[in-house]
Amino acid sequence: MPRNPYPTDHNVLLEAAQEEIKTNARSEIEGTIEDFDSYDVVFVGYPNWNVDMPYILYTYTFFETYDFSGKTIVPFNTHGGSGFSGTQESIAELEPNATMLEGKSISRNSIEGSEQEIIDWLDSILIC
Repeated sequence: MPRNPYPTDHNVLLEAAQEEIKTNARSEIEGTIEDFDSYDVVFVGYPNWNVDMPYILYTYTFFETYDFSGKTIVPFNTHGGSGFSGTQESIAELEPNATMLEGKSISRNSIEGSEQEIIDWLDSILIC
């Protein structure tokens, strides 16, 4: 969660996202993940903003701080029509010593009623 919350109005949020991209912003994240080293599998969820992850995920307190070496990353996102748009590849570049499982991307237009689709995806990647 960002230290300074993002706007909730969609158009204002889009402007904020475009400004982050233009300025290469690295917003601060509120809090930390306790005992991160004890996790073997990390689900990373995010909305697709302007064909990229929100820049807060690139910030020094997330991918640039936590060591994902040897971990399994499971990406999932929502989008307005552009799916993952290469964000899985971005994560793989940021975390070359991690394994990435098949992610799930769902359009904001089909969120309602997607529960079974999400359950089926989770069943397909079930890690025992």
